[in-house]
Formats: sequence, structure tokens, C-alpha cells
Amino acid sequence: MILAVLLAMALPATAHEIRPAYLQLDETAPAQFSVLWKVPAAGDRRLALYLRFPAECQTLGEPAGTIDGGAYFERWKMSCDGGLKGRSVTVDGLRTSMTDVLARISWTDGTTEVARLTPEHPALTLKGAQSILQVAWTYFVLGVEHILSGVDHLLFVLALMLLIRERWMLFKTITAFTLAHSITLVGATLGYFSLPQKPVEATIALSIAFVASELIKMKPGERRLSEAYPWVVAFSFGLLHGFGFAGALTEIGLPQKDVPLALLTFNLGVEAGQLMFVGFVLLLYAAVRTVTTIPLTKARVAGAYVIGTIAIGWFLERLAGFVTS
Repeated sequence: MILAVLLAMALPATAHEIRPAYLQLDETAPAQFSVLWKVPAAGDRRLALYLRFPAECQTLGEPAGTIDGGAYFERWKMSCDGGLKGRSVTVDGLRTSMTDVLARISWTDGTTEVARLTPEHPALTLKGAQSILQVAWTYFVLGVEHILSGVDHLLFVLALMLLIRERWMLFKTITAFTLAHSITLVGATLGYFSLPQKPVEATIALSIAFVASELIKMKPGERRLSEAYPWVVAFSFGLLHGFGFAGALTEIGLPQKDVPLALLTFNLGVEAGQLMFVGFVLLLYAAVRTVTTIPLTKARVAGAYVIGTIAIGWFLERLAGFVTS
């Protein structure tokens, strides 16, 4: 039952429409702006999302559009008489889509705004600055949404949970995973170290396949090293998963004046989302145990095969994308 839910989540992960669009708006001079518009795409077809700026804005030259890596990129410059502060930007087509839009606006005075547009709220009024609470809440929500939409990270956590039989060991393992990915998330985001994103994503898929293989090799009366010390596995691969989180946060960007706060609240959001998922799985497991008598060992092995198959499919897909890029 639990694996069916995760499989249903994993299969649409390749559907481009559920990935967020991204707007980067940089004020290069008073009333002058550079625009980057990134929209999910499949092949040569892009999602029908279009920006609508105030009537006072005029495009300077022809927008340059390209499709690369499953996304449509469009760049242009524009001039807005009177600037954009206090005015609204709308994403036409967002109301009928299944995606969100992450928006990052930087101003010449060094301030930065980050916001999320949804099908329910497809317009954004630019304020020119955000309060500390607004920054904290924005990045916390982004952290929660990132982990809950990151099916590969959740599948890794699920595989770890299947590997563990004791609640105390589960607590230590989740804590180790949290500590590890927090280290690389902060370090990579601040530029202390880095890894190429595409190889990282492929290796994350391999980490899931590894834990799945350990599940299959488990035998009654024997305790493999990964089963006895799952927190070591969680910490080791958690360092790698942190680079994946950092890649998402780097794309979103950090507000120049509130970097520590944004980092902290994004990470707290990731942890909150992770704990929500763990709690959901435990509740679902308890509910399933009341209506079925399937032996836990057989369910664990079946789950391992499902998880491993999904992970290997992701690895091959991401490896192909890396080789052809």
C-alpha cells in the first residue's frame, strides 16, 4: 500500500508540467530590467505560461528563447517607466496549470524579493523589500515544498525506514541524514565546496538503489552492516543529498541581506517536510497492519524491488541526460 502510493508519486515525476517555472528579474539601472523566464518543456513544446508586465514596460530588442534540459529559457531586457515597485506582474495560463512559479527579484539597492506564484494566486505585487518574517516564511515554505516534491529524496528516506526495526535507531538515522545534508547544503550554497549537479542527481539515484539492494540481501537471524548501523549509510549518502538541496536553493537564490536567515529557514523547511513524510509513513503503516496479515519480511522485499527498479530507471535517465549534455 505504502509502495503503491510512492510509485504513483514517482511515475508522474517525469511529467514536466508539475515542475515549477522560474522568473528572475534583475534591476540593472533605475527603471531598467533584465528578465530570465524559465518554463517546463517536453521536447520542442513548452508549457503555455506567459508573463504580463504593466503597460509602462517596453521590451528592448527581441527576446532570445532556447530549449535545454527539459526547460524553455527566454531572456530579454526591458524598460519600465516609473519602475516596478508597487506594480504587479501576472503569469497568464498559470490558473489552468499544475505548476507553481518561483520568482526572484533583485534591486539596485541590494535588496532581494523571493516569492511563489500559484494557480490560485498568479499575480505578484513587487514591494521592493521583504520583512524578516516574510523572508523566513518564504524560505521555510520553499524548503517544505522542495522536500515533499523531491520524490527521490523521499524514496531514500522510505528505504531507510524499511531497513530499520527499532524506533530509537530510526531517530538516530533520520538525525544523521539531517545533519549530513545540512552540512553540504550550507557549504555548497555559500560556495565553500561544490559538485556538478547532473552527476550528483545520478548518484543520488544510485544511493537509493544501494539501500534497496541491502534490503533484498537481508536474512532472518543475520544483521548486515547497513542494518546494524543504518545511521552510517544515512550520514554518508546524506552528504550527497545535501548537494541536491543546494542546487535547488542556488537556483532560487538568497537575499543578500538575510543569507543566514534564508539558509536556516530553508533547511528547517526541509526538515519539517521530511518529518511530515516520516509521520505519514508510520501512520499509514499502522493503518495497513490493522487490515492485512502480509508478513513484514515479504512486504519489505517487495518494496525493495519496487524502490530499486524506480531508482535504476532514474539513474539511467539522469546518466543519459548527463552524457548527452
